[in-house]
Amino acid sequence: MKLNFDAGSLLLSGDTSALLHQHVEHLVFDSRVDAWRAPAWTYPAVKAQLASLGELDDQVFDLEPLTVPAQLDVTLRDYQQQAVERWQANQHRGLVILPTGVGKSIVAVEAIRRCRQPALIVLPTIDLMVQWASQLEQHFQQPIGVYGGGSKELQPITVITYDSAVLMMEYIGDKFGLIVFDECHHLPGAIYRQAAELSPAPYRLGLTATPERTDNGEHHLYRLIGEEIYRRDIHDFDDGVLAQYQTLVIDVPMTTEESAAYQQNRQRYLDFVRSHRISFASPYGWANFLRCCTQAPDGREVLQAYRTQKEIAAASAAKFDKLWELINQHRGERIIIFTALNKLAYEIGERFLLPVITHHTKAAERKSFLEHFRQGELTVLVTSKVLNEGIDVPEASVGIIVSGSGSVREHVQRLGRILRPSADKQARLYELVSAGTSEMNISERRRQHQAYEAAPNQPTEQGRQC
Repeated sequence: MKLNFDAGSLLLSGDTSALLHQHVEHLVFDSRVDAWRAPAWTYPAVKAQLASLGELDDQVFDLEPLTVPAQLDVTLRDYQQQAVERWQANQHRGLVILPTGVGKSIVAVEAIRRCRQPALIVLPTIDLMVQWASQLEQHFQQPIGVYGGGSKELQPITVITYDSAVLMMEYIGDKFGLIVFDECHHLPGAIYRQAAELSPAPYRLGLTATPERTDNGEHHLYRLIGEEIYRRDIHDFDDGVLAQYQTLVIDVPMTTEESAAYQQNRQRYLDFVRSHRISFASPYGWANFLRCCTQAPDGREVLQAYRTQKEIAAASAAKFDKLWELINQHRGERIIIFTALNKLAYEIGERFLLPVITHHTKAAERKSFLEHFRQGELTVLVTSKVLNEGIDVPEASVGIIVSGSGSVREHVQRLGRILRPSADKQARLYELVSAGTSEMNISERRRQHQAYEAAPNQPTEQGRQC
């Protein structure tokens, strides 16, 4: 029997008579080519079962061992060492869950060094791809392939975006024995998980700070990458690895006019939701709401009412006053201001003459802002969701959330933006919440994470101010 990689699947040909008497999980007969097929990601299991039936000519990979240094040029911290060792002990498969800012990428670099297999690193953004390529080149002292953002170069170690990986995996999947998924919480999406399903790589590593998803799709991570093998949360780092931190929610009152407009628009939105029996407890709740809006005669007005009440709560006048107060209170410290809305980010930037980074910001301008921030020439940055994850943001000591979603992941990522390694600084994360609005419930939802539970030896403080 001969096993090959064929366009994102495994193809078994030759004398397959043994299959008449034995069932091999995942294999199905393809009458078009008179051969058996299995999904590429099942390669280790299919290979093991076929090998037990008789002689197997495995032609899925033709890989040369990766040339790697004897040691990295950095000293691994104890948790990084433990994470890699657990990954090795789990047959080079599994999820490593660590907070932003503690060096997840070093875990991957050491895993690549120990595995000595050609490696493909899958990343959510072009910014991250460029960042990883630079870091990998520094550690391995060899050219790093870049696939995405206009580049199409493959090397024994290659970085690629999720988008490009989905498109190209059926053609390049057999060139890499190890695949690393950074920010792997993106993977369970119906499209992105094809990047893992079409790859036969037997060695797999997933990196994230928060694998949990609102649609409960994390089971795809365990199926396609492996079980959770190592986890440490923010409050586990009480040894100077991360800055000590405080989190504080500040309830901000709205004006009478703002409150009236908010209640009017919110009531119209809620009446519509109730009359159409839309449940946002379901992962399809938002899609159902949009579908009903497209079909109802007043759907456009209802959708506008939903947006208006969100915007009023997110950008109340008192929030701007409190924001300016906090900026002055922490004058001289490096501050990152987070918003959920690009419009609000630009409004803050215009009102206070501050630099703004959104997904519209050109790469060169973003790089310039971050470098000036790193050098201390800029001390305040305003951003929407673009800095939430992955991008190497210079150390800041203050984060101010003006508006955000109920996502636990988003909140943990924003906390991670200010928790860079430091033994002597006190980081602070403020949330500005419009009192008497849905923002209060949203704030509670996104704080349902161990990072916001008081723990022994952890100098975390929580509280509310008016």
